[in-house]
Amino acid sequence: MPGLHLVATPIGNLGDITLRGLWILRNADRILCEDTRVTGRLLARYGIAVPLEPYHDHNAERARPGILERLRRGERLALVSDAGTPLVSDPGFKLVREALAESLPVSVAPGPSAAIAALALSGLPPDAFLFAGFLPSRQGPRRRALGTWRSVAATLIFFEAPSRLAASLADMAETLGDRDAAVARELTKRHEEMRRGRLTQLAAHYRAAGAPRGEIVVVVAPPPAGGSAEAEDDAGIERRLRDALAGATLHDAVVRVADETGLARREIYRRALALRAQGRAR
Repeated sequence: MPGLHLVATPIGNLGDITLRGLWILRNADRILCEDTRVTGRLLARYGIAVPLEPYHDHNAERARPGILERLRRGERLALVSDAGTPLVSDPGFKLVREALAESLPVSVAPGPSAAIAALALSGLPPDAFLFAGFLPSRQGPRRRALGTWRSVAATLIFFEAPSRLAASLADMAETLGDRDAAVARELTKRHEEMRRGRLTQLAAHYRAAGAPRGEIVVVVAPPPAGGSAEAEDDAGIERRLRDALAGATLHDAVVRVADETGLARREIYRRALALRAQGRAR
């Protein structure tokens, strides 16, 4: 059928692509992919001889108009990522959105997903989960991003770069609380690893062991059930503020705690003034 067909490709094991996915790849006029070398190996494994065209973060803006024109002409195009399901942390979203806006046909052949595989292996509650993709690389924005997910009653799933893993786990422990978590590395590949523990334990392990190799997925348990989580958060924020105010100006303390917790600076400023008032009252 003409149109854009999204095909989930193997995460690491060449055997986990679906039969429907293989049929689409064999019958496509052209295959759009992140890296022609990676997808070329997949096609060679299954004897598929279809032209490949790069479509990635660096060329997506200029490549998209031509792709949409071919779809208008009725071509059959397959879109794959290097591993797993297209549109999950890759540039396919804008292409799909523009194709749908023009009522061009779009379909999907579901299959492997690193996020879902990690959730299944983590041992953490799978009934409600939130996939948040990659966190910001710098600590302040990363902690603010984590703050937006702190009260979500769901298991949280993140992708992370190996070089930032220890720091991100420590920020998760500071911002979310010391929850149960799991770190999945190289899913479905020869050196697959799943390490489980508290966030502080995992942060300490990767700080001592150094950055691991391969693709990383972090799965974090939801906040504790019941009404105690909010009270614990308030107590933790007060503790952070007291510590910060002891060695910094009011402004610097507010900035620091806002970055650590993800709360708005005006809220932290209000709490800081209240703490100072309590101190003077004593």
